[in-house]
Amino acid sequence: MTGSQDLPRYSRQAFPAYTYVPGESPHPTRDPEGHSYGHIHEEAINFDIEHWQDCDDYLYGIDCFNHGYFWEAHEALEAVWIAAGRTSQTGFFIQGLIQIAVAMLKRKQDFIDVSQRMAHDGLEKIHPGLKHHLGIDVLLLRQQTEAFIQDPSIARITLKLDLE
Repeated sequence: MTGSQDLPRYSRQAFPAYTYVPGESPHPTRDPEGHSYGHIHEEAINFDIEHWQDCDDYLYGIDCFNHGYFWEAHEALEAVWIAAGRTSQTGFFIQGLIQIAVAMLKRKQDFIDVSQRMAHDGLEKIHPGLKHHLGIDVLLLRQQTEAFIQDPSIARITLKLDLE
């Protein structure tokens, strides 16, 4: 993704060979030429809300999001969503991040209406009273996502983690 070189990396996991965009590249897990074909992530991950910075799947999901690997961010964060408890406040927060990642992917595909709807749905999952959660400045995330909904051609959403 253009301009993402200046963004920090939080995980040590390598990025895949390409960013998957439906209709433009081989499906990562179903196509034999896919970047994750044959890779099975069967074990459940541990996710402790108090020690989120120790969850490499979460950190990798944030890295993928920030560097334009939106489908891959969705996949990484989905495992965290399940581990966090889908209907917990943190689960809804992670589901919101997933939906915002999908919105970014849909924008990349030029599906503007779907993109805006997914971004809006993602924001609705994130509790409005949160200021910081899982290292993310939620107010900034809301501001960037609302700008994206208003004008998806110019807005960029990045998830800068505060690891303190």
